[in-house]
Amino acid sequence: MSAPALPALSTEQRSAALAKALEARRARSALLRKVAEDGADGLRHVLSRSDAGDHVAQRIPVLRLLQALPRIGSVRSEQLMKELGIADTRRVRGLGARQRAELLAAVDGR
Repeated sequence: MSAPALPALSTEQRSAALAKALEARRARSALLRKVAEDGADGLRHVLSRSDAGDHVAQRIPVLRLLQALPRIGSVRSEQLMKELGIADTRRVRGLGARQRAELLAAVDGR
């Protein structure tokens, strides 16, 4: 059984969808810049925004969030994810309470 075909979008609909996607990417990028400036406090800020239902914060990949932190590069962030048992594709929205607590403890303890 195959998936149903996507509906054909008009030029206006496609343009609106592209603009919405661009705005979402810009908002996530701005939030990640704030994390880079604030460090662990920025991580707490993103997690609290996610808890409050902020879709921008919820859609950030955890790996990118860790890489945005000062002094954590791609290698260390991948190690942290593996140590904490968080999948590489996990987004902030998908983190459990235990994973959040361990992530904050790991970032605070570095």
